[in-house]
Amino acid sequence: MVEEIVNEMLVLVRKMQDFINQDIEDIKKARHEELLNRNDDKQYMIEEIASYKQKLNNEIINEMQNGVDVNIYREKVNDLENELKKLYTLNKKLSLIVEPIQKMYKDIVDEISESNGGTVFNVKA
Repeated sequence: MVEEIVNEMLVLVRKMQDFINQDIEDIKKARHEELLNRNDDKQYMIEEIASYKQKLNNEIINEMQNGVDVNIYREKVNDLENELKKLYTLNKKLSLIVEPIQKMYKDIVDEISESNGGTVFNVKA
């Protein structure tokens, strides 16, 4: 059961890595719609990975309580950990691209707001 959970997690983590790589490329090519199309899938995968993490922890505890030497799973768990580190690195790379863009838009809105007396839109009823 532990191996099955790790394998499912590996599939999800690698798919997330692929999605983040696609996000980076789409940002470079200004294909914003493609970014938005993947958001729901990525959110679902994040939730699934968290769920599998809990299942994995529970299953490892269960196996230990049943006297199983969980070191037999060491290589698989190490592979999962390495893939998660790659995912973290990719996510950090994505955030380094997105944060300056977000700041730029914030600065533009702040500048427009400042030049309009503190409001972006002047609504009159």
